[in-house]
Amino acid sequence: MSPTFRALAHRNYRLYAMGGLVSNTGTWMQRVAQDWLVLQLTDNSGTALGITTGLQFLPILFLSAYAGAVADRFPKRRLLQLAQLMMATPAVILGVLAVTGVAQQWHVYVLALAFGVATAFEAPVRQAFVGELVTPDDLSNAVGLNSASFNAGRILGPAVAGLLIAALGSGVPATGAVILINAVSYGAVLVALQAMSGGRLVSEVPDSDPRGRVRQGIRYVRGRPDLLLVLTIMFFVGTFGLNFQLTSALMATEVYGKGAGEYGILASTMALGSITGALLAARRESPRLRLVVLAALSFGAVEIVIALMPTYLTFVLLTPLLGVTAMTTATSANTFIQLTVPTELRGRVMALYLMVFMGGTPIGSPLVGWVGEAFGARWSLIGGGVVSVLGTLLCVALFLRTRQARRETKPSQEAVAAGAPHPAA
Repeated sequence: MSPTFRALAHRNYRLYAMGGLVSNTGTWMQRVAQDWLVLQLTDNSGTALGITTGLQFLPILFLSAYAGAVADRFPKRRLLQLAQLMMATPAVILGVLAVTGVAQQWHVYVLALAFGVATAFEAPVRQAFVGELVTPDDLSNAVGLNSASFNAGRILGPAVAGLLIAALGSGVPATGAVILINAVSYGAVLVALQAMSGGRLVSEVPDSDPRGRVRQGIRYVRGRPDLLLVLTIMFFVGTFGLNFQLTSALMATEVYGKGAGEYGILASTMALGSITGALLAARRESPRLRLVVLAALSFGAVEIVIALMPTYLTFVLLTPLLGVTAMTTATSANTFIQLTVPTELRGRVMALYLMVFMGGTPIGSPLVGWVGEAFGARWSLIGGGVVSVLGTLLCVALFLRTRQARRETKPSQEAVAAGAPHPAA
């Protein structure tokens, strides 16, 4: 088997990947449909779109740390099955409300928040569960393939959703039909999880106090400057840079005057670059800190440039590069953490990663939406790129300063331990 796809040699991982592809496609279909629904209900309000996105990610900010403790405390396969049902429920409700033509904006707000609660518990479990599906040697490859599967759905989902919404009249009921399709797609993951057996699956997890487990995970991260560097970089990139769901909608409608079909194409062309970045990541044995930093800087620079594109066509042509740099940043950070953290702490550390990476969206999305509404959609992209670059440079400067301070402290401590005079004496 090709080194790029070697994790697929594991039966449980094959099942997981197939179910995930179907579900990911449905999820991206709903994201496009939900955004279009908000624009239909609010007369193209960027602020309302930002609030909706923010509410969907708000629970990740507040619940991720506890969800990580839960992920390390209970069998992950059962937790994932429960999470699929929790995510399908608000999708069914919102879809029915939209199809029947009674959906209002507050309905979208409430159900986006409910979906976010389910996601807050599902995401760290899903991230840590990969370690039970493959051997440690194939973990890096599996993480890369997960990203590829996610972005394959990101290619198919928006394109299908855009075409379906357009074919059904581009109104509120059309968005509801697409959202209902996503509700059904969670069944693929349920079937895949139920079919798994043997391998490295963990059926019993030692019980312990979840509050103590949360504190243990935080203490571990605080003692790892390299992890702190990755987490802070991903905070700036995730909070202010990775708002494509919002910025693409604003660029398509406000700058280029396009409809649902063209909006869906934007998401798909960017995903072409993302899936390329994910497959390249799947071939790497172990990413280094340098790659995370360089990828984040490149992403910010490309985001600034793409905001200046004069036509819809030039914007579309540059979106794959934006996707490559974004996915390289996210995948290298994710893989670096998973490969350098002990198995028993992986759920909690990945929860902290998701908390800073995705949990900052409730802060960034409304702000980016307001910037787009007040100053123009282009500035929502330019601002995100500038903050991503400056934030990354600030994080690197603080990391280098901390590392230098530790190097200067270590010889002094060794001298004291050996009985030598202290330099300050």
